[in-house]
Amino acid sequence: MKRIKLFFYFFLVALFSNVVTSQAQTRKQLEEERKKLKQEILKVNKLLFTEQKKEKNALDALDDLNKKIGARADYIKSINNEAAVLSSEIKQNANEIAKLAKQLVSLKKDYADMIFKSYKSKSKQSQLLFLMSSESFQQAYKRLQYMKQYTSFRKKQGEEIVLQTDIIKKLNDSLLFKKQAKDTLIKIETEEKQKIELDKQNKEKLVLQIKKKEKKYIRELKAKQKEESRLAAQIDKIIKDAIAKSNANKGNKKATGFSLTPEAKALALKFEQNKGKLPWPVKSGLVVRRFGKQSHPTLQGITITSSGLHIATDKGATAQSVFNGKVLAIQVLTGGKKAVLIQHGNYITTYNNLETLMVNKGDAVTTGQVLGKIFTNKVTGKTTLIFVLHKETQRQNPSSWLLKR
Repeated sequence: MKRIKLFFYFFLVALFSNVVTSQAQTRKQLEEERKKLKQEILKVNKLLFTEQKKEKNALDALDDLNKKIGARADYIKSINNEAAVLSSEIKQNANEIAKLAKQLVSLKKDYADMIFKSYKSKSKQSQLLFLMSSESFQQAYKRLQYMKQYTSFRKKQGEEIVLQTDIIKKLNDSLLFKKQAKDTLIKIETEEKQKIELDKQNKEKLVLQIKKKEKKYIRELKAKQKEESRLAAQIDKIIKDAIAKSNANKGNKKATGFSLTPEAKALALKFEQNKGKLPWPVKSGLVVRRFGKQSHPTLQGITITSSGLHIATDKGATAQSVFNGKVLAIQVLTGGKKAVLIQHGNYITTYNNLETLMVNKGDAVTTGQVLGKIFTNKVTGKTTLIFVLHKETQRQNPSSWLLKR
């Protein structure tokens, strides 16, 4: 009966260990998520708030502040999730410690009773009399085996007491560590909440400032959107002309796609196979505007359209090709800024808002090759790359093609 009881006890300990391991894995994932979000906040501060702006634009400032508030809110949420898991583990540890301590008291009592009984009959003489009083050799043999088993069982039970005491100690150490970890998270959460409150106060001031000059900001925004649409149309024309040129020798003037060589078709296939795995066009960056039609982040009722991803990056950063290809064209933009179009079979990637170039039209490029230095706006202090992706003449969402960060 005691053996069954002990077996059941160790089964429970093993089961509990598996649960704890599973929870530890979940908490580890939450911890990694929290660290990642912390890095996101640092990136937002570095790329959007480090440079001293010479001319403050309340609309841009509010957009930046909203991104910081959003990143901080996600960070606080991750802290709460991790703290909740820790609370659950702390409660489970405390319950398990109480249960094991109760079992240890019972185990020690049984062991003490067994030692006392053993002491009363421990003398060599009593053991010898016990054997000598056997009615047969077979009975004497069985009694001898019983004494050996009893001694072995007593030794094993003593070892089990030591083992269970060690388990309780480890659980106590783990409980202390988890309580300290939770206290640290609560402290971080309090600090982050204070920071987000300051950001929200600044946001309210900016909102009031924008309302006073809302018509002015809307006019400026429409002008920027018009300029971006004009540049997007230029890129579309370059691609259409390239398609027409690739089909010129075949006399197919109505073709809507590239006439590709077998090598170009193979390249396009490899490009497609790398969807969701393409490297980013910058080493470090933060998406400040998504692809496609979307509501303006700060002006209610205003819709904007983006031909690609607007990626804020470090001052002095360069743009890199996301895949092997050939420089299809170089477009000179307003203010001397440039855009590089790279052809990957029937796919085109465009790297817009470059200050200087390191490639020429017709050059073969490889994955990760530097194409040029990204322009830094001297007024806002921001360094932003506009990354556009086409299949033939159809714009694609670059976020679906780039490696998830």
